Amino acid sequence: MNQNPDGGNGNGTPDDGDTTDPRVARREKLRQIEALGIDPYGSRFDDRTLIGDCRKRISEVKFQTKDGRLLELPDVESEDVDYRQWKSDNGPGEEIGPTVRVAGRIMLARPTGKLIFLNIKDWTGSIQIFIGKKQVGEDDFTLAKLFDLGDLIAAEGRLGRTNTGELTVFAEKLTFQTKMLEPPPEKHAGLTNVDLKQRMRYADLAFNDGTMETFLDRTRIVKSIRATLDADGFCEVEGPTLHTVAGGAAARPFETHHNALDMGLTLRIALELHLKRLMVGGMERVYELGRVYRNEGLSPRHNPEFTMLEVYQAYGDYVSMMDLTERVICNAIEAIGGGYQREYAGKAFDFTPPFKRATYAELFKQATGIDETDDKAVIVYAKKLGLDTEHKHPDVIRNEIFEEKVEDTLEGPIFVIDYPASICPLTKRKRDNPEIAERFELFISGMELANAYTELNDPDLQQQLFETQLEGQDDEESMAKMDHDFIRALRHAMPPAGGLGIGIDRLVMILTGQKSIRDVILFPVLRPTENG
Repeated sequence: MNQNPDGGNGNGTPDDGDTTDPRVARREKLRQIEALGIDPYGSRFDDRTLIGDCRKRISEVKFQTKDGRLLELPDVESEDVDYRQWKSDNGPGEEIGPTVRVAGRIMLARPTGKLIFLNIKDWTGSIQIFIGKKQVGEDDFTLAKLFDLGDLIAAEGRLGRTNTGELTVFAEKLTFQTKMLEPPPEKHAGLTNVDLKQRMRYADLAFNDGTMETFLDRTRIVKSIRATLDADGFCEVEGPTLHTVAGGAAARPFETHHNALDMGLTLRIALELHLKRLMVGGMERVYELGRVYRNEGLSPRHNPEFTMLEVYQAYGDYVSMMDLTERVICNAIEAIGGGYQREYAGKAFDFTPPFKRATYAELFKQATGIDETDDKAVIVYAKKLGLDTEHKHPDVIRNEIFEEKVEDTLEGPIFVIDYPASICPLTKRKRDNPEIAERFELFISGMELANAYTELNDPDLQQQLFETQLEGQDDEESMAKMDHDFIRALRHAMPPAGGLGIGIDRLVMILTGQKSIRDVILFPVLRPTENG
């Protein structure tokens, strides 16, 4: 594809004096179509059959012999079957099939004199269209000769097979739907520039194999998540995206200003605190699937806006959330098909439940050889790694070591459970060890996919933790942000609960085998160019 999406004279239209620009030829055909009295931008097309549904109707295609017998067609997909020979062996007759009306984008064109073969694609699949001058008539055949790759057209005709066995619509009537004025990507190279694929997602979806299926799988995954939660009695809600306090996570927010109220606001960095308010109000099983925004860096695993699932269950705990996480992921896999054995980043992963579980402490010791409760040993080890330890709380240092030495080794799926309590200010402590928080993170291929707690519902302890920021921890890395109304809500009694957050984009990445988070977000944040 032309690397300048506008091209031409800079306003999206070509210079008609440039005979080398394919846009000129396309606009000339546009004018010729208009001269035929046809609207080159189409109209309503009722009673359409999706191409995927056409393929499901293959069994309706029969061979009728001269004496009226209806024969089932052979398995033309088999290399052993010569369909032309099979018809000859069964004597005089003709193929019959249902009449269908299909519409889609022209992906391939093969004109041969008085015949034109097209391949068109809609969002359910592709199919061949047979256009014969005798079959469609002079006017429609003249129109067909003005088709370009990428145009949207519709055809009505009999569904059948060619002599080579290819499923085909034998057109009897054509309808023009929309002229494509830009040239499509090169047939063999495709739209391969990563930046252009993300910037011009419409072209990526239209012309690159696999892109549409990835995003349809994303929709199937999200629908499955809702179905799983709804079946468990959870209620979906919508919380505010504009907050006065950026709470519920450790992240730098986007800041904005409300003119009428003359007050600063932030875009939400998490869904948590408003969902917990609903728990106080008596919504015992509640969830939200929503966008959150974090004013941070970009990477294959990070985008400034992303989709988060947060779930809260009254009278549950983090073990309840582990079980729920497994159900959510396994049901999502079943929704898109392909089985529990999946490949991501060139490695195989087994999602057969139950997923492996290991404590933070045992993983820390396996990776470092030291006891994670030994503060002096932790500091010595951190210095060997080149980590800055000055004026930092030991648990902050411990967690930096964990991120450096442990997380990348976690192939998973594995639940890492029981984190140091001091770095988990929204989490209930273990009864037998208040230094440990009842928290888990789910890791797959070294990437955190889910985070869950046994939720802290003690308002006095919550206030104390909001007021305490660990030494050496940056403000944007701390969840110690006071939300007075949230504390007031907790004083109205929030039930013991389990809470769960899952990064939907990362889940889709893993289940569809995509390398970058930008490959599963339809319109990721990109730096603007001269042409937009």
